[in-house]
Amino acid sequence: MRLILIGPPGVGKGTQARRLAEHFGIPQVATGDMLRDHVGKETELGRQAQAYMNKGQLVPDDVILAMVETRLREPDTAGGF
Repeated sequence: MRLILIGPPGVGKGTQARRLAEHFGIPQVATGDMLRDHVGKETELGRQAQAYMNKGQLVPDDVILAMVETRLREPDTAGGF
């Protein structure tokens, strides 16, 4: 199973994602969590993202997509996310 929740800020995407992940026993994959993880671990992608954030800019899509691709290659996502 693969679910993608899309919506504006504050509508409950994270809440619903947590509930669905728990109910179906699948990992929750959230870009904000990935961004914080990469920056915190000072990965190459994290350093790229931090450079934009330090300038008050949005992190470009290609950097975020690379983080998503990295996350989706992890073994726990093989059965869905």
